[in-house]
Amino acid sequence: MKDINKNALNINDGVEPIVSSLISRNITIFGRRTSIRLEPEMWEALNNIAEREGCTIHDLCSLVHIRKGDGTSLTAAIRVFLMLYFRAASSEMGHETAGHGSFTNMKVRARIPSEYDVFFKGKRRLKRHDQGRNIRASAA
Repeated sequence: MKDINKNALNINDGVEPIVSSLISRNITIFGRRTSIRLEPEMWEALNNIAEREGCTIHDLCSLVHIRKGDGTSLTAAIRVFLMLYFRAASSEMGHETAGHGSFTNMKVRARIPSEYDVFFKGKRRLKRHDQGRNIRASAA
């Protein structure tokens, strides 16, 4: 098991590894400057949304600040906002275009070597809309 874990660090062979280094940036919320630390991909997503929506990152973060709960950090609320934004934008056609719907294809896109297949169960979960059909069918 230790050998596999050591090799896990090198599974990207020629592919840029996922790096989770946080980048700190200043944003202004209601005229008050604050610092936020997010992954580069999160900053890129915020930039994409701001461009699409015709606003600034400061505007988006202010909106999130207004909507977040008292016990939630702004950084966490921004991450949730990003996930919800892109989740709302997803569609079946978008998933098909992206090649989603096959874990096997996902492993290929991620360039996971076949020796790691032993760690994946291979059982297919029902899609949410299929689960509803099965529940209704069993109740009938």
